[in-house]
Amino acid sequence: MAADSNIQAVIWDFGGVFTSSPFEAFNRLEAEKGLPKDFIRTVNATNPHDNAWALFERNEIDVAGFDQLFLEESTALGHPIGGREVLPRLSGELRPRMVAALKACKAAGFKVGCITNNVVSEHSPGQDGAQRAAGAMGQVMPLFDSIIESSKAGVRKPDPRIYLMMCDLLGVAPEACVYLDDLGINCKPAAGLGMKAIKVVDVDQTLAELAAATGLSFDAEATA
Repeated sequence: MAADSNIQAVIWDFGGVFTSSPFEAFNRLEAEKGLPKDFIRTVNATNPHDNAWALFERNEIDVAGFDQLFLEESTALGHPIGGREVLPRLSGELRPRMVAALKACKAAGFKVGCITNNVVSEHSPGQDGAQRAAGAMGQVMPLFDSIIESSKAGVRKPDPRIYLMMCDLLGVAPEACVYLDDLGINCKPAAGLGMKAIKVVDVDQTLAELAAATGLSFDAEATA
């Protein structure tokens, strides 16, 4: 596929893109607790715009409120688990090849932005000062031209407004953007706005699609 010469910006999700998916960590917690596989994901997907996760990612409830509401929601689905047990599993391991791809896009002159649904918690990636400085977010976040965090913006994906906010920050039209996310529900509104949406399934597939969209070549052996 030939690269789209109209592409001016590449917009990235963070968790599940630059780091391994938190769903993997959730599965490990489910195994430890004797819960059905993907149960936590099911809780998150039930009433997705107004459930505990949605409210927490918009900073409309605190940790205690999230803990209690998640417990109520999981109990209603048959397997009680508090939100405080889930939060420590949010951080993932850094994917160096994705970081290298971000650097390559920026070096080639593309504007780069990050839209992340996150929470204000000591357990969320990068919230602790030392972790932010040394961890995954500390390595990646300074590379972006613009960043939108749901917990600060008060709006979260898949609300189309958050994508348009990023377009305004970068000074580009949606049609001039590539958008990467590991969740199809977040890719759909981006595509609806005219962005080239790439669902991140694995690193090889993602970089192949990103290369096709941008015309860049990404080194399979890159480690930084």
